[in-house]
Amino acid sequence: MVSPEILRRYPLFAGLSMHQIDILAMVGQEVSLKKDHSFFEEGDDLNNFFLVMEGQAGIIIKRPKIDVVYTTLGSGDVFGWSALVPPKTATAGAKALTDCKVITFDGIELWKKFEDDPQFGFIMMQRIAQVIRKRLEYMRIETLAFFS
Repeated sequence: MVSPEILRRYPLFAGLSMHQIDILAMVGQEVSLKKDHSFFEEGDDLNNFFLVMEGQAGIIIKRPKIDVVYTTLGSGDVFGWSALVPPKTATAGAKALTDCKVITFDGIELWKKFEDDPQFGFIMMQRIAQVIRKRLEYMRIETLAFFS
């Protein structure tokens, strides 16, 4: 479990009720990781999503002979959203670019809570959709820059 007071600091959770924050806190756990820790790889089944508290994590696309970091994430950023979006398969990899501290959320337990409280699930899925939208925008810009 993670402190609800810690979660209240992050914009992703702004406006949630204390009950909803408490639910997130119950399914969350603080974890400290070393640089180069691999969270998951593209194609993995995901059961957890992550919020960066300290340090940096990278979203990785594997290319022959090289891993490409296409997004660098810092404090307050989330990744592993695929754990909440069926078929719950990672669309990219993720690794720690520095020593970092993250909160890992149990997506299976959280999904059950969303079923119990559909309004909570709706709000959180709207926010996850915004994360996905932002990543797609970034990828579009990078693609346009590459082909210019």
